Parts: sequence; C-alpha cells; structure tokens
Amino acid sequence: MKRGESTVPLKMLLFCFHGANTIIVSFLPLYLQFKGLTGTEIGWVLAIGPFVAMLSQPFWGGYMSDKYQTVKKILMLCLIALIISSSVFLQMETLPLLLTFGATFFFFAAPIGALGDSLSQRRADQLGISFGSIRTWGSIGFATSSLIIGAFLSHFGIVYMVWPYLLLAGAAFIVSTRLIDVKVEAPPIQFKDINLLVKKKPFIIFLVLITFITISHRANDSFIGIYITSLGGSEDLIGFAWFAGVASEAIAFATAGLWFRKFHPLIFIVGAAFIYSIRWYLYAIIDDPMGIIALQFLHGLTFGVFYLTAFQYVTRIIPKMLQSTGHLVFLSTFFGLSGIIGSLVGGVIMDSLGGSSLYLFMGILTTFGTIMMLLYHLLPFGKS
Repeated sequence: MKRGESTVPLKMLLFCFHGANTIIVSFLPLYLQFKGLTGTEIGWVLAIGPFVAMLSQPFWGGYMSDKYQTVKKILMLCLIALIISSSVFLQMETLPLLLTFGATFFFFAAPIGALGDSLSQRRADQLGISFGSIRTWGSIGFATSSLIIGAFLSHFGIVYMVWPYLLLAGAAFIVSTRLIDVKVEAPPIQFKDINLLVKKKPFIIFLVLITFITISHRANDSFIGIYITSLGGSEDLIGFAWFAGVASEAIAFATAGLWFRKFHPLIFIVGAAFIYSIRWYLYAIIDDPMGIIALQFLHGLTFGVFYLTAFQYVTRIIPKMLQSTGHLVFLSTFFGLSGIIGSLVGGVIMDSLGGSSLYLFMGILTTFGTIMMLLYHLLPFGKS
C-alpha cells in the first residue's frame, strides 16, 4: 500500500491517544485522592472536563478545522498543548490550581478523540474501507493500556502516573506528523439549527429522559476506581475492571450487525437501561472488588447497546439537514452535561454516604429513567 493510502499512522494515533486517555479516565480520581482531595473536590475537578469539552469540541472540531480546512494540523496543535498542559496540571497540589490547569488541559484534550474519529471516518470513506477497522485501534489501545498501566502503577505507585501518560501522549504526537490530512467540507453548525432542534419535542423529551440514565453512567466512570480501592482493590484490579468493560463494549459494537436491526431502537434502549439498573444495584451490595470486575461484562450490554441505539434513534427522529447539530447536542448531553452532574453529585454522595450508597442512588435514578423511557416508547411520539 502506498503511503497516501496507509492507515497505519492513524491507527497508531488512536492506539496511543486512547491508551493515554485510559490513564486519565481510570486513574486520575485515584491520583487526586492520593493528593488529599475529598470526594466532593475530586468531583469538581472531574466536572471541569465535560464542561470544558462542551466548549472546546465545537471550537477545535468545528470552527478551527472549518476555518483552516485541516484536521491534521489541529490535531498536532492540540497534542502539543496537551503534553505541555498535562505536565503542569498533574503536578498541582491545591484545588484552585487543579481546577485552573485542569480546565486548560481538558480544553486541548477533549477534542482530540472527536478529531481522530472524524479523520478516521473521512479516510475510511476515501479508501472504501470500514470505519470500524480503523476506530477499533482506539479500543485496543484503551484496553491494552488499562492492563499494563494498572500493573505499572500497582508496582511503582499512583504518584508516577504522569510518566506513562507523557510517554503515550508523546508517541501520539510523533505519529500524528505522519498522518494524511483531509479537507473539511461539512457546513458549520448554525445557531438557527439549534433553534430548529429545540422545536422537535420528541428529541428534547428523549434527551431529558436519557439524562436519568447517562448521569449514572458518567458517575460510574468517575468513581469506580475509588470504589474498587475502598473495597480493598489495587491499581492493577482497576486496570482489569476497565479492560473487562472495554472488551465487552467492543464485542457489543462488533456484533451490532447481528442484533442492531432486530427491534425498534427504543426497545434496546429500554432493555439496556433496565440492565443498567440491575448492574448498579449489584455494585451497591457487593463488598469484594473481584465481584465488581466479574460484573464488568455488563458494560457491553449497557453502554455498548444503549449508546449505539440511542445514537441511531437520534439520527432517525431528526431531519437529515439537522443531523450534525443533533449529534453534537446528543453527545454534549450524554458526555458533557451528564458528566458534570454525575461528577459533582457523585462526589458529594461518595463523601457523605460512601460508594455503596452512591451506586444505590444510581440504581434508583436509572430505574426511574427506565420507567419513563418505557412510557416514552409506548406513547405516540416515541414511535418515530
């Protein structure tokens, strides 16, 4: 294959970046706890990420890439800034400084995944190959890193978290210099499009209802590591937990062609939400970290199924001309707004009542969301 057709640099970028991102997602809460922050304070730091992402993703992935007609150069710029800002952010000790430099770090880190996916989709279209054949390398990087870095930190200590992160981020920048760029041809998102979406009542109601489920998902992302350690687990067990979850998620995506169109998307959404409820109740009563790891296969049946079918349902109920904007609003709700609420409220509950109570609350919240989502499906506006 000629260099102009090679996807190896892109695959390696996804592998390295998502491998680095594993460290932040899986071990940053534990690192902040090591620095002496309370659960509430950890929640504040983690909430900065999705809040800043809601601003930075449209800026870098929309405005800047549209203006300069390049994805590669924007990626390289964000990666350089990520390396510099992370080396400062992860050295801070006090909450005000962690919030300040955390906001800077996430401003550059948040859009990289979306830019990588955008570049992957366009390259796949150009070469006539499957998007999944490229994107799966991100999942492989995430899963591999969760195991290796978990074992590394278990042996050397969470205090050394910054070094493997900088190593993987540096490798991501190096391979980004070998990427094949593409021109951005999608029309920019307009405020009038958002105004039109607000008038789509089924879409707005759907977004409101899924937040009862996605808040619990994002709270779990933030605090599962701390919960496992509170049950007596170590960093390598946290790595195993994330590996099991990502592996089951990959299986759900890989087999989607076998089950995806069997039923209406809302049937899958309600089913996944119900399993979410059971999952959180089980996490609440389990007092052994190995039990949590054993149940991580449910991540594929919950997030894997829920995210895929919810994304498809959003595509179905909004006009084609509004789909780019609709997808952005959906993703901002799923990962942004829900991430902010899940981190802030989850931190307070973790501090005052403990991890078991947090998961019990998450189960109750998700049960309510499941019931409301079922009613949404049974009512006429849920039949689109």
